Amino acid sequence: MSSVQGPAASGTAGSDPSHDTASPSAEPSRSSVRHLSLFLRSPEGHAAVLGMVGAALITFGGFGAGSVRRQDPLLEAMHLSWLRFGHGLILSSIIVWLGVVLMIVAWVRLGRATLGGRTTVREIGWVVPAWTAPLLLAVPMFSRDAYSYLAQGALLRDGFDPYAVGPVANPGILLDNVSNVWTTTTAPYGPLFLLLGRAITSITGDNVIAGTMLLRLTMLPGLALMVWAVPRLASHMGGKPAIALWLAVLNPLVLIHLIGGVHNELLMVGLMTAGIVLVLERRHVGGIALVAVAVAIKATAGLALPFMVWIWMIHERDKAIAENRKPMSPIRSFAKTAGTGAGVFAAVFVMSSVIAGVGIGWLTALSGSTKIINWLSLPTILAHLVTVSTSWFLDLRLGPVLEVTRMLCAVALAIIIVTTWWLYRRTERDAVKGIVIALVAIVVLSPAALPWYYSWPLALAAGFALSTRTLMILVGLSAWLMLVFRPDGSIGLYTVAHVALATFAAVVAALSLTRVDPLRLRGKPSTSAEHDEQRADPQRSTSDRG
Repeated sequence: MSSVQGPAASGTAGSDPSHDTASPSAEPSRSSVRHLSLFLRSPEGHAAVLGMVGAALITFGGFGAGSVRRQDPLLEAMHLSWLRFGHGLILSSIIVWLGVVLMIVAWVRLGRATLGGRTTVREIGWVVPAWTAPLLLAVPMFSRDAYSYLAQGALLRDGFDPYAVGPVANPGILLDNVSNVWTTTTAPYGPLFLLLGRAITSITGDNVIAGTMLLRLTMLPGLALMVWAVPRLASHMGGKPAIALWLAVLNPLVLIHLIGGVHNELLMVGLMTAGIVLVLERRHVGGIALVAVAVAIKATAGLALPFMVWIWMIHERDKAIAENRKPMSPIRSFAKTAGTGAGVFAAVFVMSSVIAGVGIGWLTALSGSTKIINWLSLPTILAHLVTVSTSWFLDLRLGPVLEVTRMLCAVALAIIIVTTWWLYRRTERDAVKGIVIALVAIVVLSPAALPWYYSWPLALAAGFALSTRTLMILVGLSAWLMLVFRPDGSIGLYTVAHVALATFAAVVAALSLTRVDPLRLRGKPSTSAEHDEQRADPQRSTSDRG
């Protein structure tokens, strides 16, 4: 997708990506400012700037093509309402898609450099806020969920129980912007997230713009936790911290959807990942408390807790052996660790529920996801295949078939989670790998899946030593998921041309991780390009393990 200079031309001196800075013996006196200046002058720095330009284009184009308010007096006052209609909408859409493509191109360039050992955790840590900053000013992108969050927070603010009634019970400006499918749906989120929504709407009232901006700011601690936790997780799991940070945090799928789209997954994933790292570092109570807070944001994080009990048990056994004591029996150890963990979880969760003044009705509201029907979930794929393949001789309707496929997949999901929990219990790596498998299973087999759901397992999977081929697959999948939804939040999966273009771009992105010019548009590659490919190609180099 672009040409990249060899490491000698890079301003970052070919540092080992597993360290935050270059070797002290090589650069003992380089200041942060000088380091940043050299980075910005390097090809990797140019890629970082390119990605920031892409983020700015997404923000600007989003004013017309994003998930804008149905009535937008601010755009009208600025005489920009024309961006939402006709040729203005076409222009806005082009600008958004150009920004998305630039971010993907820049991300792949940085990935190729990271595989070659020319970027560090510290440098990628600079790029993350640079790409995030422009998105903080955007309208909600690729999703209208932010409006639902605000409406649910306003329900709690105004004395309603969000677990008993949907936003339709509280008419007003906030309700006007909620997607029709969610107006009657009760809140499927934890009590802590409802408390955040109540606090935000208490401060901003029914001001949609201020509410959206403040909501986005409350998600940033999740991003900071990911930046802190993902490299540390990689150190424990045998991966390379720089590659993990590039894959799990700098990923446009994560930044555009979770920051631009204002999704509470950012808080949930950040808290969950940080909690797992704390448990790995033997701070068990604090780690479980963090994951409990994540569950109080969104229930999915709870899948990690049973696996964290195994890690705690392993630490108790190792501690006893180190102190020349006889380890407790597995049953006693499980009772102690699981009991303590359950107590910590209950304390955090009950406290947040009491403060919010709500019960556990959100558990029943989780079924609201069944209203989403798209090709990203296996039950939906199976239902479509059955109805289409039998249409010649049977008149099956999608609805009844979907109920059956969802039930079968729910049974399969339960079996997979329980089996994985039992099988992946012997080592720390096993336990974390088990969490990844469980999260992937719930994304694929649950009634509905959305692109940003894949950020759940990705944050943990990035910490493992992944082959270059696996990284290429993840790059292609991330790019494809980023491209199959439209900026206004509508689904592009049922438009053949849209899916074809997204698939082509995803394949090119995947190939570009190891090839400077995957389509061979430039003829014979230059020497520096050949050198780049040799450093990233697993068939010709042993430095590809991430």
